[in-house]
Amino acid sequence: VKPVTPRCIVPKAVPVGKTASLHCHENEGYPKSTYSWYRNSEPLSPEMRSNAKFQNSSYTLNPTTGTLVFHAVHKGDTGRYSCIATNDAGFAKCEEQEMEV
Repeated sequence: VKPVTPRCIVPKAVPVGKTASLHCHENEGYPKSTYSWYRNSEPLSPEMRSNAKFQNSSYTLNPTTGTLVFHAVHKGDTGRYSCIATNDAGFAKCEEQEMEV
């Protein structure tokens, strides 16, 4: 069963240095969806060091739960975030949401 549009929760504004938790979830897809996050249409790798653009970010991305946690946000983390839920039957994407730091 193809995933439905996931529900994305993105904080609108986060003070510099604070923790920010972004959540993405849908529960109709079968098998269970895995989640990937995007900032300004760029994929956020679960292994953050692999992308030079995100080397200054300290975050943890859990593809199973759809949770993206920034441990200490900085100005560079500001942007439009969206999430895609994917399984064997297809994928669905939530609307981009702005997070300001």
